[in-house]
Order: sequence, then structure tokens, then C-alpha cells
Amino acid sequence: MPAIKVDHLAVVVEDMDAALKFWQDALGLPLQGTESNEHEAVDVAFLPVGESRIELLKPTTEDSGIAKYLAKRGAGMHHVCIAVTDIEAAMQQIAEHGAQLINETPRTREDGTRYAFVHPKSTGGVMVELYEVPGKA
Repeated sequence: MPAIKVDHLAVVVEDMDAALKFWQDALGLPLQGTESNEHEAVDVAFLPVGESRIELLKPTTEDSGIAKYLAKRGAGMHHVCIAVTDIEAAMQQIAEHGAQLINETPRTREDGTRYAFVHPKSTGGVMVELYEVPGKA
């Protein structure tokens, strides 16, 4: 399972504008763009840092996974995302080592990026996302 890099670190926020005041204004990170992910019920802001990104996640519904996380744990670090060249092979290897996958099959974003999550119970408390970006395999 060759990992390419840390693709992004995801941070859950209550207020996107307030969060951007820190990440963009205070730290000086450029805002690469924003998107709404209806499947995950989040608004996302992308801020590049070197070859990786910070992703700010704000829930758009009160019953989404991110909203439940925010209500239970508050704002802060949500997951680390590792880019891989073959997501199915990565998922198989992880499962063979006894780790619990949240997704049985990868999900696909509009841009073709495929992703899946590994449960924090299997990783020492850190949610891990696997990312396969089109054209990077």
C-alpha cells in the first residue's frame, strides 16, 4: 500500500468565517477554494500548506456525522488523510491487519477522488481517511 503523502488534516469548525479569520488571516494560508459535500453534509474550505492542505469542515445539517462529532467533542481535529495509489489494496491490507474500516467500499467525490475511513478504535484514537486522487495512481 504505497502512501503518496499526507493529503490533508481535517478540522471541524462551528463557524467557517471565524475559523478562516485564524487560518487565512492570522496564519496567512491562502484559501484555495470551498465546496459543499451534500453526501457528507458539510461545507469545506481548502487551505494549502506545502504539498498538503488544511480542510475546515462545517456541518450543514444537525444530524450529519460531522454535526454529531461537533456536538460530542467540540471543534477541533477530526482526521488525518493519507493519499494512496490503490484504495482497494490499502483497504484490504488494513482489514487483513485487523483494523476496522468505516466504509466497506470507497465513496467517490464529484471530481473522481475516492475515499474511505478507518475507525479510530483501530488506530489509537485517530480517524484516518484514505484518498485515491484520479491520475495519481
